[in-house]
Amino acid sequence: MRGIDSSYAWRRLAASVALSTIGGMGMWSLTVAIPAVQTDLGITRADISFAYTMNTLGFFAGGVIVGRIVDRRGIVVASVLSAIGLSLGFALGSLTSSLILFSAAQILIGFSAAATFAPLVADVSHWFEKRRGVAVAIAASGNYFAGTIWPSIIERIIHDHGWRTMFLSAAAFCLVAMIPLALTLKRRPPDHEETAIAKVARRSQAALGLSPNALQALIALMGIGCCVAMSMPQVHIVAYCADLGYGVARGAEMLSLMLGFGIVSRIGSGWVADKVGGVMTLLIGATLQCIALVFYLIDDGLTSLYIASALFGLFQGGIVPSYAIIVREYFPPSEAATRVSLAISSTLIGMALGGWMGGVLFDMTGSYRAAFLNGIAWNVMTALLAWWLLMRQTRRAAAA
Repeated sequence: MRGIDSSYAWRRLAASVALSTIGGMGMWSLTVAIPAVQTDLGITRADISFAYTMNTLGFFAGGVIVGRIVDRRGIVVASVLSAIGLSLGFALGSLTSSLILFSAAQILIGFSAAATFAPLVADVSHWFEKRRGVAVAIAASGNYFAGTIWPSIIERIIHDHGWRTMFLSAAAFCLVAMIPLALTLKRRPPDHEETAIAKVARRSQAALGLSPNALQALIALMGIGCCVAMSMPQVHIVAYCADLGYGVARGAEMLSLMLGFGIVSRIGSGWVADKVGGVMTLLIGATLQCIALVFYLIDDGLTSLYIASALFGLFQGGIVPSYAIIVREYFPPSEAATRVSLAISSTLIGMALGGWMGGVLFDMTGSYRAAFLNGIAWNVMTALLAWWLLMRQTRRAAAA
């Protein structure tokens, strides 16, 4: 059987995760390379954080545009173009000594990496019904598999051969590995009884009393808030460890630890979402993430930072997949790739903004304490919005 919830659907999910894991290199490579690139180009922490911001803004634009392509043309074309774009972006980035040109290459890298995240998650969601939450969470874990696998490898290549060699190696690997994987996804999604499912989604949306665009905007705002908070450890943990004297390698290990526990959290959140829905899953994740951020403020000892990184990964991994679940609960399947890409790509605005703000606040204060406090404030906003959305639906259901 090659339909919904079939063995083929699970094999397709495995191929999607592999593709996402490789493409995720476009998101995590610069995080590890920040100290080396900053030193080589002779720029400030805020400057290199700006380059990271360009990467994430490119990812946002790519997610929105590629999402529309997937709704119309399917995932294969988008994935092949992603492989070519990543290869070009890494190659061009390795050849420049200008911050402007390096940032431009980061835009291309981010834009191209976008096809291996939200559009793939949306594509997977078409192939599952009974275990959609778990399947979506596993698909979204490809990004965290990338964050678990690549930082230590990237750090070792940079240490032994320099960041430019690392970028050139990434360019070759993306081209060779991603195109064959993309070609395994040729089969179009099966018939979902779309009219019936679309009616259910619209009834659920009406229960909130919000227009489609208003709900999409609210999801985007929550995504920005949670990821301004999320960006502080994920973007700056390597540089933070270097500044504290623990070394870049320790920071890369913490990033891998964080994202490894994030995989556990993401898959677990899928099971939770299948039980309680996307909004409640988001509220739980946002609350726990806020608690984890506080741990970074308590102590900056090496052991404490390892513990804080593990807790942060364990607590926050389910947040981003919950947005895809919310979209599939409240919007029709025909809009899935576009709506999911908009929702998840908005989180990249938060990562971009938070990554840049972290660098600016560090330059202003000489430490990351203010950056952590800033992240906590944005996180509280997301939790409050999720709580408001949940209470609104509950009150309207009781009044009906």
